[in-house]
Amino acid sequence: MINMYILAGLTLLHLLTANFFLTFLIRICIGLMIAVDYTVGNALLTEWLPKGEDSKRQSHLLIYWTIGFIASYITGSLIDGFGAYTWQIILTTGAIPALIAALFRSLFPLPASPSWLASRGKVKTANKIIGKHLGRKWGVSHRLKHVKPIKSMSWTILFSKKYIRQTLVGGLFYACQAFAFFGISIFLPILLQSMNINNQAVSGILYNGGMFIGVLLGIIIFNRISRRSFLINNFLFSEILIGILALMPQISSILKLLVFSVFSIVLSSGLVLDYSYPTELFDIKVRATGVGTCITISRIGAAAGTFLLPILTGVGGAGLAMLVCAGVLLFAFLICLIWAPETSPKFIKNTK
Repeated sequence: MINMYILAGLTLLHLLTANFFLTFLIRICIGLMIAVDYTVGNALLTEWLPKGEDSKRQSHLLIYWTIGFIASYITGSLIDGFGAYTWQIILTTGAIPALIAALFRSLFPLPASPSWLASRGKVKTANKIIGKHLGRKWGVSHRLKHVKPIKSMSWTILFSKKYIRQTLVGGLFYACQAFAFFGISIFLPILLQSMNINNQAVSGILYNGGMFIGVLLGIIIFNRISRRSFLINNFLFSEILIGILALMPQISSILKLLVFSVFSIVLSSGLVLDYSYPTELFDIKVRATGVGTCITISRIGAAAGTFLLPILTGVGGAGLAMLVCAGVLLFAFLICLIWAPETSPKFIKNTK
C-alpha cells in the first residue's frame, strides 16, 4: 500500500526538475516501486484467490494492465500545448492512477498472507486472519501446520539445486519476451513507412489493437492448453513469424504488415503468463523472492530490447534487428522446451 503513495510522490517530482541525472534517478526509483507491487502484490493476491481459479483470475489482470497501457499511450498522444514542459506533464500524469490505487488500498486493505505466516511458524495468527475473513470453520491446511518455521532466507537459495530450474525458466522466458515485445513498437513504424503510411495514429491503433487482441486470445486459450505447451508454442510461432520478416524482405508490404500483425498478436497472447506462471513455479516459502527475481531478470531483457534494437536498426536496418529478435525468441523456445516445468494443476493431474 505504502509503495503506491511513494510512487505518486516520486511521479510528482517530475514537475520540479528537468535535469537529466535527477530524472534518471526518479525513473529508477519509480521502477523499484512498481517492481515491489508486481512482486508482493502478485504473491499476496494468489493466497486469497480460490484454489484452481487463482491462475485464471491472475491472467485476467492482463486485460486491465493492457487497458492501462493503452490509456497511457492515448494520454501521452493527446497532451500538448505546454511547450518545453510537455514531457514533464506527461510523466507526471502517472501520479493519478498511483493515488487512486493507494487510496483504494487504504480503504479496502488486503489481509496478510496466512500461508506465509504459517511458514514462519505463526499458525495461530494465520488462523485468526482466515477466521476473520472467511469464517471460523476455515483454517490453515494440515500440511502448513507441520512445516518447519523459516526464520530467514537468502535469495541465493533460488540458485540452489532445488530452485535453479524454476529461477532460470521464469527469468529467461520473461526477459526474452520483454526483449521481443519492445521490438513491436520499433518495427511497426518502419513497416508503415515502407507503405507510405506516416500517420502515427495508424501505428498506434495497430500497436495497441494488436496487443489487446493478443491478450484476449491468450485468456481464451489459457486454461485450454498446458502452461508448458503455451510457452513453447508461443515462442515457436513468434520466432517463425518474425524470422519470415527478417529472412524474406522481398515480400510485399501488405504481406509484411499481415505477418507482423499476426506476430504481435501471438507474442502479446503470451503476456497472460507473466503473472501466473512465475507464481506457480515457486512454493510459498520462496514465492515472493522467486517472482521478484524473475521480474528483475525480465527488466534486463526489457532494457536490452529498448537500447539494442534501435541501435541494431540504425546499423543494419530493420532486417538485422528482426533477425536478432528471432534469435532471442528461438533461445527462449529452446529453454522452455528443455526446462519449462508444467505448473497447471489441471494438466499435472491429467498427466498423473
